[in-house]
Amino acid sequence: VQLVESGGGSVQAGGSLTLSCSVSGQTEGPYCMGWFRQAPGKQREGVAAISAGSGSSYYASSVKGRFTVSRDNAKNTLYLQMNSLKPEDTAVYYCVVVVNGARGQGTQVTVS
Repeated sequence: VQLVESGGGSVQAGGSLTLSCSVSGQTEGPYCMGWFRQAPGKQREGVAAISAGSGSSYYASSVKGRFTVSRDNAKNTLYLQMNSLKPEDTAVYYCVVVVNGARGQGTQVTVS
């Protein structure tokens, strides 16, 4: 399975970004998927997750109310809408297939 994130960039505090994760090569599923982030010098943090059928989702307390995870199974794509961004959201964001840990190469988000 291959996961490719896109949509990262540099924004000012209070701005918005939408990350996308395109999934290919997956012969089974869909599976629960999520996003985590890694900032320099900080522990990896699970940001959000969404069930296979989009019926349930999870958010870290640090992003709840600001981030929204969604998916389009027909397009094999996972999204993360990020609003009201803060400097502490700066990190490399990765999408992950929760069941097996497969992840993409990450996309950098920088908030100043």
